[in-house]
Parts: sequence; C-alpha cells; structure tokens
Amino acid sequence: MSVIYTSTRGNGGSLKASEAIIKGLADDGGLFVPDKLPEFGFGLDELKDMDYKETAYAVMSLLLTDYTEEELRDCINRAYDAKFDTGLIAPLVKKGDKYFLELFHGKTIAFKDMALSILPYLLTTAIRKNRINKKVVILTATSGDTGKAALAGFSDVEGTEIIVFYPKGGVSRIQELQMVTEKGRNTRVFGVNGNFDDCQSGVKAIFNDEALKKELDEKGYVFSSANSINIGRLVPQIAYYVYAYGSMLKSGELEAGEKVNFVVPTGNFGNILAAFYAKKMGLPVGKLICASNSNNVLYDFFKTGEYDKNREFVLTASPSMDILISSNLERLIYHIAGNDPVKNRELMESLQRNGRYRITEEMKEGLSDFYGVYATEEQTFAEIRELFNRTGYMIDTHTAVASFAESVYRNESGDASKNIIISTASPYKFARSVYKAIKGEVSSEDDFVIADDLSDLSKTGIPDAVRQIRNADIIHNKVCECSEMREAVRGSLV
Repeated sequence: MSVIYTSTRGNGGSLKASEAIIKGLADDGGLFVPDKLPEFGFGLDELKDMDYKETAYAVMSLLLTDYTEEELRDCINRAYDAKFDTGLIAPLVKKGDKYFLELFHGKTIAFKDMALSILPYLLTTAIRKNRINKKVVILTATSGDTGKAALAGFSDVEGTEIIVFYPKGGVSRIQELQMVTEKGRNTRVFGVNGNFDDCQSGVKAIFNDEALKKELDEKGYVFSSANSINIGRLVPQIAYYVYAYGSMLKSGELEAGEKVNFVVPTGNFGNILAAFYAKKMGLPVGKLICASNSNNVLYDFFKTGEYDKNREFVLTASPSMDILISSNLERLIYHIAGNDPVKNRELMESLQRNGRYRITEEMKEGLSDFYGVYATEEQTFAEIRELFNRTGYMIDTHTAVASFAESVYRNESGDASKNIIISTASPYKFARSVYKAIKGEVSSEDDFVIADDLSDLSKTGIPDAVRQIRNADIIHNKVCECSEMREAVRGSLV
C-alpha cells in the first residue's frame, strides 16, 4: 500500500516519501503528513524476537513505501551500527519501580541520534532515486541536541552542506562544545542572540524566502531540513516505541495486547507525536504523558484547548525543552481537525498573527490520548536526587522532568498500566546540573572536572562524546543576530 505525503496547510502537493524527505518543509509552509497510517503488518507476539534493526524495518517500510527493501535495509544497517555503544541500540531498563527507555547510546549521547543517524542515508538515497543534481543544504535550528546529532550525521556526506543555528547562552556548555568543535568540511555553526523559538522562526523564514531560494537554485543548491519537521526524522522515531513494547514482552513485564503508557519529555512535540503515530498504527498504548518544564505552554494547551506562546520564556536546566512554539504540534492539530488543511491553516495563521489560537470543543476531544504534566526546576532537581539516592541510577534533567511527570500521572490517574519513561539524554551532557541536583552544589567551574566527579559519584564511565571534545579546537565561533540569519546562510554558500 503506497503512502503519499501532503501538507498540513493543503497547498504543498502530493509527494512520495523520498520527495518529502528532500523538501523537508512544504512550499506552503506546512508540514508533510502521511495520507494514511497503515496498520502494523506483524503480530505483537513477534516483537519480542525482533532486534532493533528488524523492528525499524518492519515499521519504516510501512510509511516509506517508495524505498525498496534493499534501499531501506541498507539505510538501517548503516545507521544502527557500531556508532552506538550498545548492540541493543535502545535498552529498556527498570530502576526501582520505574522503566526507562535509554535513547542516548548514540554518537552524540542524546535521543536525536536515533533519527539523525539514519536521516543522511534516507536523504542521499532519496537524492539518487529522484535524480537530483543539486547540492542539498541542510538548514537546522537546534535547542541543543539536534544540532550536534545533525552535524555528526551529515559531516562530510557527499552532496550536502549543513548549517546549524543555536541560541547563544541557551544550551549547556557540553552541547555547545559538541557543535562548535565539529570538523566536517561541509559544516557551519552559528550562535544566535536569541532563544530557540527565534532560531526556529528564522530558519522557517529562510525556507519561505523565494528570492533566496531562487538565487541558491541558480548556484546549484536546494534546501532541506534535519529538524523534526522533516518526515524523515519523524518516521524513524516511531520504531523505538514499538521496540520498547517488544522489550517489555521479552522481559515478561507485559503480555501481548496489554496497554502501556509512554512518558515523554516534550519541547518541539516530534518525539511524542511519533508515539501517537505508533498508537494509531496499532501499538497498544493507553496514555501519552506530555512532560513539560517551566515553559509549560503544552501543559496549558492540553488543559484548556488554547495554545498561547505569549508568556515569559524561561531558561531552565532542561534547555532542549525551552520552547514556546512546538512546531510538530501542527501535525496533531491537522489530525484532530479531521485532516482539514483549511482549519489548520486558519489556526496557524492565528498563531503567527496573535501568538495564540483556540481549538474547537470537537477538536479538544481528539486530545484524549494525551495527559499534560509539568515540573518546576526544584521538582526536576529533586527527582534526580531522589532517584539516585534510592536506586543509584543517574538521569539527566530532561529525563527527570519525565520521571517526575510519571509519578504525578500515576498518583492523579490511578491508572495501573505500566509507564515507560523516555530517557532522552545522557546525564553527562548536563553534568553541571545533574551533579548539583545530587550534591547540592557544583564541584568546579570546569564542566569536564564536574564530569569526572560525576563519574566517580555514579561509578559509570564518561562517554566518548564528552571525552572527544575535552581538548578539541573550537572551529565555529560566529555569532549573529536573528535578523542576520538569512545573510549568514547566503554568505556560507554564495
């Protein structure tokens, strides 16, 4: 069954999966969505005997239907290889009474590796399939993790250039060093004097800049994106929810058909949307618990049906979630509006014009799969400390938001279903905050000294991703204003 991709705003054409992956963002400013969500072609009992690669193929082949089996298996095999520090790729661990799906075993120790390890192969395969003879420019905004994962994935990939914008002062020191020390000859990194929403809005404006696109087209370039707005990022993420279910079956923690809940630390909404798609394709999922930090715009949305970004932007210890414009929420809005691009476009125009929109009561009923919880900074730090003291297991700040949300949901709902917490980053990526949460104060002003102390404290090894940047040279040191992003792109290519 062929799956076609159309825009959430109705005027982006009908594209095959490979074409949508190349474009990234639809011409009308919308996001590509599948015209149908096929049901899984396997029995749930089969999952317990499937490894990560087999699960990924079983899921992705249903949605990337213009890729041949040989092409898709090649992409999967090249993505999920020795760059991950565990053959399981995404281990599911039980600590105390909590289950954690560890998605930080890739090259950059964050969950973005799960999709950005395969996106370069999906994209280069798509370029060959569609006989594109232009160089693809990957243009990406990051709140911390996507940037390095994209840089690592596309570094020196033939036929591509990659430009990353991140909020200067709005990411952890480890996150920043991972980006600015990237050696790839085709890589460019810019700090932006603004927050992630500014970076994201700037990138979207560049995608919609027809004059710039025309100029670069004449120079032999075409834009694409590595952000979660690219359907090539979203589809691979569905696989790890299915794999998590299979892991629970294999360990005897679940019986086939038994419902499970997922608790997802959420910023741009792509990660939890993948879980929503997994449920719609047949995975037995009860609730999707959307865990927010103090930038709790999503929490308010699920409570009231109004999305309002007109509020204070808070810099927190979980910076990858410091987001007030959750781009992927547009896909959910489109679906709960009955796949109506006119209604969706109306709401997105209201968001752009007024910074807010309100969905109808009928649409609000479509949010029943979700449950919103948010954690303050104090609650986040307390969760890290309490879990470590009780179990010896160390989690990062983003995972801590989800772990706190899991306890809140369990207490408020009375739901006896098992909850799987999505662990999105290694604690070493946020060593300063994690150490402070456990010990009450930091041991040094040097983040690498703190990483050493964290290693001693937890009796775990420092990941290679941190070791490699310890004494690495800074290659990218440019900082620009939001208004200068367009020219930064142009200057990098022309």
